[in-house]
Amino acid sequence: MSVIKIFEEFLKEGIVKKISIDKNRANNIYLESGRKFKLLQKKIDKLGVDDESANDYIEDCYNILIFLIRAKMLEEGYSSSGQGAHEAEVSYSRKLKFNESDIELLDKLRHFRNGILYYGKRFDKEYAEKIIEFTKKKFKLLNKL
Repeated sequence: MSVIKIFEEFLKEGIVKKISIDKNRANNIYLESGRKFKLLQKKIDKLGVDDESANDYIEDCYNILIFLIRAKMLEEGYSSSGQGAHEAEVSYSRKLKFNESDIELLDKLRHFRNGILYYGKRFDKEYAEKIIEFTKKKFKLLNKL
């Protein structure tokens, strides 16, 4: 996996655009992320985590985190779209107090989610548990900012 470019490079390339701050849209995305997080917790409490559910939880975790990052971007007047948009959102996490190892993990998660969606890649319980813990930690952090 390659090093994630700095956020400003995505601006220069036009993948990220400066827009009017959109607090209403950001709030709606925060609410959706919170809803997804609560549902994730309910599913874990009722069904547990096993190899069979691992991929679903990994996808859920990625979506929860990307929604929060996207909402933060909208609050600051940024929007990403097109090829490289998710990579730009991962890059933006640097501005949200993610350290480089967290950014690397988030980028791996981005790649792995694509592997699940487009190639049927399978992950196990242990990896899902690692990602769930990472998501819980970052969910708290992002909601405090």
